[in-house]
Amino acid sequence: MATASAARTDVSAAADRSVPPAGAGAALDAYMLDMGRRARAAARTLALAEPEVKTQALLAAAAAIRAAAAEILAANAGDVAKAKVDGMTGSFLDRLTLTPARIEAMAEGVEAVAALPDPVGKVTERWTRPNGMVIERVRTPLGVIGVIYESRPNVTADAAALCLRAGNAVILRGGSDGLATSGAIHRAFVTGLAAAGLPQDAVQFVAVADRAAVGHMLAGLDGNVDVIVPRGGKSLVARVQSDARVPVFAHLDGINHVYVDKAADLDMAKSVVLNAKMRRTGVCGAAETLLVDRAVAGTYLEPLVEMLIAAGCEVRGDAAVQAVDARVRPASDADWDTEYLDAIIAAKVVDGLADAIAHIEAHGSHHTDSIVTQDDAAAQRFLAEVDSAIVLHNASTQFADGGEFGFGAEIGIATGRMHARGPVGAEQLTSFKYRIHGSGQTRP
Repeated sequence: MATASAARTDVSAAADRSVPPAGAGAALDAYMLDMGRRARAAARTLALAEPEVKTQALLAAAAAIRAAAAEILAANAGDVAKAKVDGMTGSFLDRLTLTPARIEAMAEGVEAVAALPDPVGKVTERWTRPNGMVIERVRTPLGVIGVIYESRPNVTADAAALCLRAGNAVILRGGSDGLATSGAIHRAFVTGLAAAGLPQDAVQFVAVADRAAVGHMLAGLDGNVDVIVPRGGKSLVARVQSDARVPVFAHLDGINHVYVDKAADLDMAKSVVLNAKMRRTGVCGAAETLLVDRAVAGTYLEPLVEMLIAAGCEVRGDAAVQAVDARVRPASDADWDTEYLDAIIAAKVVDGLADAIAHIEAHGSHHTDSIVTQDDAAAQRFLAEVDSAIVLHNASTQFADGGEFGFGAEIGIATGRMHARGPVGAEQLTSFKYRIHGSGQTRP
């Protein structure tokens, strides 16, 4: 293991070589391509690293994040001050802002990932063929992962930890609004890598705001990036999905629904709806649409609407919802397809379970949807027929989070149907290969 002082020296040296000279595009080109080559070399080392070495690195990284709290908070204060001058919104500032408690939660998240079983090398299936050959399906790292994110500095630690646990190198490109904060977190994290004797190139950070860097990552850095994970707003994710020349784990929108069924308990419905919408309005798991069964709208709708408005939430509703409270604003067609990420919710009365499912199919984003009901048959139908990455029964949509799934953290929520779906944790950041054990068999 490297000493702490040696680790700091190594990290400083890496920082010196990792920042490209300002100006010409050729310098950025060379910087990004070199980053890709170094990531590929580090990935080969990580793929063979023993689980306990990766665990040691993660624990050292968590300790380093705690030790660097003052530096991280100072960098964050500068980023937040600039964001305010630039007129950023409350939900944006909430995602960007760090506090001592959030830094501690970040460190605890890294420790939670360290405690996870190492997925690399796990045999998921094993069978013997009639000719005596034994075939095993075994988990392997993906290789090099590019993570592109906006104004969520905690992603720096979450993504680095998960990629490391799964034996992958990662290239992090944070949003320009949080560049200083993410850079400070990255410097702390790689101190942990160096202390454990792992290559610091396994976790690299694009230390420039130039948007052309994103284009280089999407192009694959000369074949050195194996998958891209975007975390951010609709415009970022849309660009990544449109321009990427490598596979993408992503969701475009989090248009999430809570359906209050005719067999729902009203107190439970109020609790779930309020938490789903208002716990944190700027996260991708926040509910954006409330659907209420017409059979109970006469008694349930008004208290649900009053509760939301009292909590500071703007309600935009159809005619039936507007009728119960004059403060409800008319919902436009666009509202059913909008991810607000703010204290706004669209509300609609539907004609039972089938109508609710049809509305979700027409307007949802296959992210997270919930039913509140005491009718098990209705719940089972909802869980079976709603084609979302996460479906819940009698629980808040805000549980759409890798930490809440027991994954330690998540690198994002994938809403596609290939490879990974739902919270992308360490296990989802692996592929597999087949190992075959023979005893001299040949094929006739």
